[in-house]
Amino acid sequence: MTNPAFVLPDPIVTPEAYLLLENDNNTETRHEYVNGLVYAMTGTSRDHNRISGRLYVRLSQHLQGTRCEPFQSDMKVRIQRGSDVRFYYPDVQVACEEETDRYYNEQPCLIVEVLSDSTQRTDRTEKLMAYQTIDRLQEYVLLSQDSPYLEIYRRRSDWQRESFSEKQTVTLESIDLTLVVEELYL
Repeated sequence: MTNPAFVLPDPIVTPEAYLLLENDNNTETRHEYVNGLVYAMTGTSRDHNRISGRLYVRLSQHLQGTRCEPFQSDMKVRIQRGSDVRFYYPDVQVACEEETDRYYNEQPCLIVEVLSDSTQRTDRTEKLMAYQTIDRLQEYVLLSQDSPYLEIYRRRSDWQRESFSEKQTVTLESIDLTLVVEELYL
């Protein structure tokens, strides 16, 4: 007899079923999808919203008139490698390729996550590894929500971490934008 504690739920949610439910979701709760499992996302803090909002505004102004477009946290990223299928909601992303789906991007060049106590482990491990498989992704940025601190992982440096704080400048090479870190926190 099989121990029920070790049996996966049947059926696991398909990507198509997830998208049908999530895209028509009229509640305020968003859900991420990882290989058939669906996870409710937690709410964000005021500081988290301020930081991601400031970055989005800077990106939007900088990219105006270019083929690149920034997206806020309601646009999903779809990642698929064989049977490994994931949908995440990055805090900010930039896509420079023509994307065809109304609800997700598949080829962003830049992804940004604002770290919180509840998400930083996933953002630094699971999402870092998954995002690296996106062909067009050039940079993955992690921002602290508590202090002026930024980490960036770049494809050109084999995804090695670079750190920047306070008055230091960082260039988002994928979109040729230079920022002073603390400006996102003022």
